[in-house]
Parts: sequence; C-alpha cells; structure tokens
Amino acid sequence: MANIHLDARCTDEERRRALYKGDLFVYSPSRATTRLCELARTMIEEAFAPHDPLRIDRLLSMEDCAAILAKLKPAFIHHPECKQLLPEIVQERGGDLDKVHFDVPRMRSAYPKGYLSSGIAYAFHPHRDTWYSAPGCQINWWLPIYDITSDNCLAFYPAYFSRAVKNSSEIYNYYEWNEKSRAEAAKHVKSDERPQPKLQEEIEGPDLRVLCPPGGMILFAGAQLHETVPNVSGLARYSIDFRTVHYDDVVAHDGAPNMDSRCTGTTMRDYLRCSDLRHLPDDAIASYDDGTEVASEVLVFTAEQALAH
Repeated sequence: MANIHLDARCTDEERRRALYKGDLFVYSPSRATTRLCELARTMIEEAFAPHDPLRIDRLLSMEDCAAILAKLKPAFIHHPECKQLLPEIVQERGGDLDKVHFDVPRMRSAYPKGYLSSGIAYAFHPHRDTWYSAPGCQINWWLPIYDITSDNCLAFYPAYFSRAVKNSSEIYNYYEWNEKSRAEAAKHVKSDERPQPKLQEEIEGPDLRVLCPPGGMILFAGAQLHETVPNVSGLARYSIDFRTVHYDDVVAHDGAPNMDSRCTGTTMRDYLRCSDLRHLPDDAIASYDDGTEVASEVLVFTAEQALAH
C-alpha cells in the first residue's frame, strides 16, 4: 500500500524515489499555487458569467458549455502567467530549476453525472499516464481550483502500482493523437469515439481518495493507476494538473516501473526547463524515440494549434 506524505520535509531526490515506488505527496496551499488557482478561478468565472460555473449543468446545454470550454481551456493552458507560476511552484517544493522540466498546465472539469463528460470535459476512467506515452519518470502535480469532496475528486488504486492490468494502450500513438484527435475535443459532446487506452479487466477496490483545499496539491507518479471519480456531488469540479520530469532521471531512464504500457511515441518533446523554458536536449529525447516519430507530422501540439480550434 502506498504511503501518503503530508507537507513532507524531504529533498526533491528523496521525494522522486518515493514517488517512483508508488507513494503520494500532499501539500498545503502555497503562495504560487494560490496565485495559480486565483488566475484559473478568474478566467472560469469570466468565461461563464453571469452563471455559476459550479452549477453550470443546470443553466447551459452541454453544447454551449463545451463551446465555452473550447476557448477557456486553451486560453488558460497558454496564459503567460502560467509559465511564470509553474517554476515558482516547483521551486517552492525544492525542485532544481535547471534540472526540472514541466509541461503546460491543463485545466480539467468534471461535471455532475449525466452532463458533459466527453471530449473537452473527458471523464478519465482508471488509467496510467504511461498508457498515453508518458515516461516512467513523469510526476503529476494536481490542484483543485474550488473545494472538492469525496464525490468529485480523484481516486487512486495504489494496490495496482506494481501489478499489471489488461489494457488497450497498444492502440495509442502520441503523434497520431496530436495530429488527428487532440484538436477535435470540443466536437465530442455526447460521446467520444477518439481512440484512447482503456482498462480491459475489472479492478478491485478499495480506491484511495485524497482531499485537499483549493491550492493544495497532490503529487503522484504518472504510472499510478487513477481515475476521475464519477461526480455525484451535484457541483462541477475544476482542477489544474501539470507534469514534470527531472533531467537526471530522463538521461538515466530512471523512474517508476513499466508494468503494462505498450503505447508508442513519447511526450518528451513537450517539457520545458523551469529556468529558461528550453526543451530537453535532442539527444535525451532521442533515447526515448521508437521510430514512429519519423513519419509523424505533429510531434508537438503547439499553442497556435490549440488556440486555432
């Protein structure tokens, strides 16, 4: 069973080793995480005005909500303040800005059951990020923007961290997703037929649900099996997540064990160094290539592509 570390006083190196073994780290709100959540809340409330974004399922059609999210989410992802705040968050938690690389933050939404749960508001079934071409050294940082409950949070299945499960990750290629499916999210309102890895067996509980206040943060390995809890709270959940890799672990191919991922491609070209926003060196990325990049036209999904849709 995973250990849960609350406001742990440890080095980044010690934390990464524990995360790669399946532990979770939970932190109280900080100056930078609070500012990031304030930015997100302002953008959400302006986008849905004059409606209450937490009760939007009672006020707008799914189509109208998806249309708002299609503009809101890319605007947040590529907001210049995010690229300033994410390195600050990493630094607050002891990360070396010259070694840690991050990808752009995602704004997530999880609406009450029966409302928008596909496409731009996809409700993630139990999965590992490593099924989506993430490296074993990826660490996920997750923050709620508003208060959450056990009925609208994340659920983890730590008993499966070192246990393979049947899944369809072999259907997924990251570059093909960038080229054909990523920009189409807002078009999938009532169903989502885009090819995504799925669990192919029943899993046993209990699940683990960790609650933290807005601006609080949960860190977990990208290899951790987790899902979006079916939202029966009656209120929408909005959250932020971003991912990091540490250069030393990238070069050493260190990280959590690959139990069952068979996807192709790699997300390594997405990461930006905290200190100067430079990408990982080409030779480091090349060590993760599998040949599918040669015929691919969209190795990286750009801000221009996101904002154009």
